[in-house]
Amino acid sequence: MNAPYRMVRADGSHEIEIKKSRFICHLFRVTSEGEARQHIETVRKEHWNANHNCTAWIIGEGQASQRSSDDGEPSGTAGMPMLEVLRKRGVTDTLAIVTRYFGGIMLGAGGLIRAYGGAVSETLDSIGIVERKPLAIVQASASYDDAGRIENAIRAKDLPLTDVAYTTDVRFELAMPESEVEPFATWLQELTNGGTHATIVGERYVEVTAPLLLIEI
Repeated sequence: MNAPYRMVRADGSHEIEIKKSRFICHLFRVTSEGEARQHIETVRKEHWNANHNCTAWIIGEGQASQRSSDDGEPSGTAGMPMLEVLRKRGVTDTLAIVTRYFGGIMLGAGGLIRAYGGAVSETLDSIGIVERKPLAIVQASASYDDAGRIENAIRAKDLPLTDVAYTTDVRFELAMPESEVEPFATWLQELTNGGTHATIVGERYVEVTAPLLLIEI
């Protein structure tokens, strides 16, 4: 099965102001570079009169694809600090765009690094981060004579029963971590004297709140 991974909870934005400059951070869930570029183009059109629309994204398993752009800010003062926040927070499939409206006061290289990184960090805090965990989809079939007893036993143990389908027999579907499949299969065989077997037929992801990793900007 695929490994769990972290990403921003939802699309959203958050604004901070530093020495009269506005920094508006937009975060998006993305699964491809093409999707990321579409969001970047949309934000640039919306904020066509902004001084800068700096970007950073991480996409793919193991944070495989990483890109950043300073969009006219001094090299290394915008896109890379934004990207570094995404890296340290451990997220993937996440795009950050920080729109800057210059307020007339120069921030210097250090000030820009803190502002762009801080905008992304505050927005991640505001929107939240989730961990997407893979669950095994397990199916087991039983005759109508045995189905009621099996279903009652499953519900009594508060097992994650997601579906019961009645066709030529009765099919039970459950979703659980892969590590729990073998103990469940053993329990089911003992319950039915070996008459019913559990089989993994697929997987699905569930999202749970991930603890925030606090970093210094």
